[in-house]
Amino acid sequence: MDVDEGPTLDNVSDEADTADVPARRAVEKHTRPSRWMHWINFPLLFIMIWSGLRIYWANDVYRIGWGDWTLIELFPQWAYDFFQLDRKLAKGLAFHMTFGWLFAINGIAFGIYLAVSGQWRRIFPERGWMRDSLRVLAHDLHLTKKPPPSQSFYNAAQRVTYTIVILLGGVALLTGFAIFKPTQLSLLTTVLGGYETARFIHFWTTMAFLAFFVIHILQVVRAGWSNFSSMVTGYEMVPADSEDSSESEEVGADG
Repeated sequence: MDVDEGPTLDNVSDEADTADVPARRAVEKHTRPSRWMHWINFPLLFIMIWSGLRIYWANDVYRIGWGDWTLIELFPQWAYDFFQLDRKLAKGLAFHMTFGWLFAINGIAFGIYLAVSGQWRRIFPERGWMRDSLRVLAHDLHLTKKPPPSQSFYNAAQRVTYTIVILLGGVALLTGFAIFKPTQLSLLTTVLGGYETARFIHFWTTMAFLAFFVIHILQVVRAGWSNFSSMVTGYEMVPADSEDSSESEEVGADG
């Protein structure tokens, strides 16, 4: 006859360990097309900034100041020497013009994907975006302990930032073509205010991309490994009793 000895010390220990580990499940966070185009765009944007600064070295006219007084010289000679950006104009032009086409193709493909799949609903700001963005910013800067309003996927500040980055991509392409072919595309160059104005806009758009590039990497590090791995695998581990944060099924995206 079998005798029930009751719970043993080992069984109790195993049950306690299991109880301490919250149940988790994987939910889709990023669709396959968005991940592919993100990781394609990452090195392309880096190469475009790197090669663009090599081109800028040949005529570095921009600074922050007034009249003859200069507050900040954006790229002093030591910066060119440190990043090895000087005396490489031809190589910078070759890389910039070659990878610029790939950057354009990937950006256009992403725009078409957002429109066709409905994924634009995840990115574009919603009503009350300014108020909610300020709340997110205040919370991230530890100016208030009140958490910002929750949203289904990206918060308001992220939506505004990503929308601006998409628009900056379009501005970079248009101004880039205007200064690359000012004669052949004279109408575009004229609409943008002429060659010098188009170059000015293109340069500061690049600086905006550079700032976003740095801040984005810092934010990814701050968010932790789970946030990074979700952009690789497409899935994020969440508590089993939480609501699914993915909107893929609602917007008809192909994962």
